[in-house]
Amino acid sequence: MSTLTIFNSVPAQAAAEAPAPAAASGRSIPAVLGADLEVPVKGGRLVSYANLDYAASAPCLEPVSAAVAAALPAYSSVHRGAGYASQLTTARYEQARHTVRAFVGARPDDAVIFTRNTTDATNLLAGCLPEGTTVVVFDSEHHASLLPWERSVRLAPPAFPGEAVRAADEALAGIEGPKLLVVTAASNVTGELWPIAALAHIAHRHDARILVDAAQLVPHRRLNLTALDLDYVAFSGHKLYAPFGAGVLVGRRDWLAAGEPYLKGGGAVRSVGETTEWHDDPEPRHEAGTPNVLGAIALAAACDALTATGWTELVREEERLIARLRTGLASIDGVRELSLWGEDHPRVGIVSFVVDGYSAREVAEALSGEYGIGVRDGKFCAHPFVRHLLGTSDGGCEDGTASAVRASIGIGSTQEHVDRLVEALRDLVSR
Repeated sequence: MSTLTIFNSVPAQAAAEAPAPAAASGRSIPAVLGADLEVPVKGGRLVSYANLDYAASAPCLEPVSAAVAAALPAYSSVHRGAGYASQLTTARYEQARHTVRAFVGARPDDAVIFTRNTTDATNLLAGCLPEGTTVVVFDSEHHASLLPWERSVRLAPPAFPGEAVRAADEALAGIEGPKLLVVTAASNVTGELWPIAALAHIAHRHDARILVDAAQLVPHRRLNLTALDLDYVAFSGHKLYAPFGAGVLVGRRDWLAAGEPYLKGGGAVRSVGETTEWHDDPEPRHEAGTPNVLGAIALAAACDALTATGWTELVREEERLIARLRTGLASIDGVRELSLWGEDHPRVGIVSFVVDGYSAREVAEALSGEYGIGVRDGKFCAHPFVRHLLGTSDGGCEDGTASAVRASIGIGSTQEHVDRLVEALRDLVSR
């Protein structure tokens, strides 16, 4: 099965020719807060903000904001109170867990543990690995997937998707004892989709498990953990139009139930006396203290909103815009898009590039200060990968060397935003 098929994508050419969204089912794409934001630019003018930095943090969906507002009047403690407000808040919190489980197509017995973000979720799992576990991870990963492990084998960025599968196969074959393969579903640098179904198959053939960083995938594509046979997935609300400080780890219970509680405190215990009896259920075991109830409600509301809209329409509009952006960038002499697997490989709405004669920071500052465009510059918490793509090993984040510019789109992005960026870059390189 191809990566394109797995993620319910549509051909780039068809996407480029598709009209603006008006779902055949009659379900419109939800709006984001801040769509009417105006920002100052050089000369004192105010212009509408072109937010092209979704991969860092996506704006809040209106249905998400409405769900949080609806929950606030009855906000109370969870799992502890007999009062009506406490019971209602507890029900909303646990319903959020069920909603997230359905959103990722998890198995009925999978744990759904609310965390702060993807990094928090990954570190939680790192603390639950059986003793002696070896983690296999590619150098193309975000730092959240690259750094938490006590014992790891790091693989070079693969030259093509099949090389990723082969390299993982060879690495896992040479490891004795428990093992975990960690991989992204969609690169936060290039947006390219990874062959996670094939990698999961390879992992299981070697009696290993797989953790998929889905932070950049779930805002853009449907994910079905069960169909892909994944053991664990992690993602963040702030990239999923729910910027209220919640993330999630979803996956098999046994390692999580046996692992040391992530936080030690109230809620994680059955009883405390001369000895402490911890919960066997990994959800309370790793959610000590008062959880981020509103964050969980927001995350679930975002899942509901995307599911209700329908992925076909969301993907079609995104691919129309990303195709237009990439075509525009390719038409400008002096602008080079970064890619691991070539321009034809399927990807989500993320493009990173460099501009001849300018540092990444200079480009980002000019786009913001002169054109009202928000992008990201730097190494995107993926230092080894960006250095690999740029073909350099020197430079740091702070001074802007060995860095790139990243433009990323999502719900709320418009054709005008894309065209403004392309024309701004064309203006910059002509100076």
